[in-house]
Amino acid sequence: MAFSAAQYTAAIDKLNAKSETLSQKLNKVGPTAESTANKWYVPGFIAKALIWCANKIIELGNWIWKKIVECLKGAAVPITAFFDAHDWQVKVRGKASEVGGATAPDALTSPKNWTGDGATAYTTAVKSQPTAATSIETSADKVAGALTFSAVAGLAFYVALGVILVKFIAATIAAIAALGSVVFSWAGAAVIVEEAGVNSALIITAVTTLTAALGTQAQQMMVVEGEARDGTAFPGGHWPKATA
Repeated sequence: MAFSAAQYTAAIDKLNAKSETLSQKLNKVGPTAESTANKWYVPGFIAKALIWCANKIIELGNWIWKKIVECLKGAAVPITAFFDAHDWQVKVRGKASEVGGATAPDALTSPKNWTGDGATAYTTAVKSQPTAATSIETSADKVAGALTFSAVAGLAFYVALGVILVKFIAATIAAIAALGSVVFSWAGAAVIVEEAGVNSALIITAVTTLTAALGTQAQQMMVVEGEARDGTAFPGGHWPKATA
């Protein structure tokens, strides 16, 4: 799955809109159940089932709504990561590649075949430059890859949340219709509540999957940090000197 800024924006807009829709639908669950339960021809055990089911739907629905709102707080991260990955590729990796190419032994050879002590001293002094530049280039590529992966994982996560939310809204609408009907049973109540529970579990699974994916990228960033401390490429933790 590739990252698309347009697709991502659409997914977040859909989530925000559907979250509001879910909130509105949940507000109708209680009053609908109470209205039906209070009708004179509704048996007591049916009225009890209606109220029980309504309370469960509201409880689970509010949990789902709060979790989605909570997840939306990090909605800016994936698209930021995507554009940052581009910067790491162009502004860091690309520049490091230019430095590495410009300081390579072949690039430093004079058209007149510069030789002598000065040439030897100069070549010796700059020989560490391509190594350092290549190290930065490699690390930048890893950072860009981790950021891109995180952006794609974020997109998949929010798209999955959107699917779950639409599914639960449909279940809530069906529940409202059922709660407003005199044709009701404990079995029907159980089915509706089970649907709410399934959607709750799906959100937990989506969050767990995203956390595991981002954890892998965090380990990759630790590797990059270790490379930045490489004494071979960066003696003493600094860019190698280019003077004889």
